[in-house]
Amino acid sequence: MAAEQGVHTPTFVAGRIGVVGLGLIGGSFAKALHTGGAEVYAWNRTHSTLELAMIETVDGELNPDTIPTCELIILASYPTASIAWLEEHQDLISAGAIVIDAVGVKRIVCERCFAIASTHDWTFVGCHPMAGTQFSGYAHSRANMFKGAPLVVVPPAMDDFDRVAVLERLQQLLEPCGFGSFTLSTADHHDAVIAFTSQLAHVVSNAYVKSPSARVHKGFSAGSYKDLTRVARLNPDMWCELFLDDADFLSAEIGTLIENLQQYKDAIDTRDAARLRELLAEGDRIKRNIEGR
Repeated sequence: MAAEQGVHTPTFVAGRIGVVGLGLIGGSFAKALHTGGAEVYAWNRTHSTLELAMIETVDGELNPDTIPTCELIILASYPTASIAWLEEHQDLISAGAIVIDAVGVKRIVCERCFAIASTHDWTFVGCHPMAGTQFSGYAHSRANMFKGAPLVVVPPAMDDFDRVAVLERLQQLLEPCGFGSFTLSTADHHDAVIAFTSQLAHVVSNAYVKSPSARVHKGFSAGSYKDLTRVARLNPDMWCELFLDDADFLSAEIGTLIENLQQYKDAIDTRDAARLRELLAEGDRIKRNIEGR
């Protein structure tokens, strides 16, 4: 928040929400909040998608007239597009409003958006809902997408009392989404962990289906194939941007995986049953320890 808070009078309508981007995540926010009784206004690059959403979910277009009336604005586009929207519309946002993002990387988004917010009397909070599917687009969004899911929250640097007040307000505004937990994090920690839990999984899945054997798997595959290939289907433009924004952490995770896979390959190539059994037992043990059993 800016140093001189309270200078401007809030113009927002209590509980009114603005959503920037009506893809899978933005559309799910809009549907969940609308179902919960909130007034939702939205902006989308493709206007036909906005028109579709306005039939039963969105109350109107998020534009210079309605931006100042929103208590909460959710940036749900790609990282660059979300930052660009905020830069362009920063002066229209109401005093006392909260702006969050729903982007899968936090360092680049938080650095830029915290800097923008620091010159205003509204607050930016970095967020990442840990939910989604292998499909993209508004057509696949749903009101229960976030039910029980964690929301990772990167709060701004501010007085402890003010931070608690903002986070409590945010929790109340997002209550219709049904998040199971709010996990506080730094941007660095988020990007380090997400490189492993999300990004690496997409890289592995996407690379796995490039085996020639994938074309002849029918009749020979069951749950293992389905589990490992679920996120091979992805949005190349979005994931390319996310991967490059988190390149250092993701590259390190890929390097670790390559080193581990090489150990399995070496044991198999040399028919070293003892070493292979040791590697398999180690992985099994780690998995059980992680799950607490």
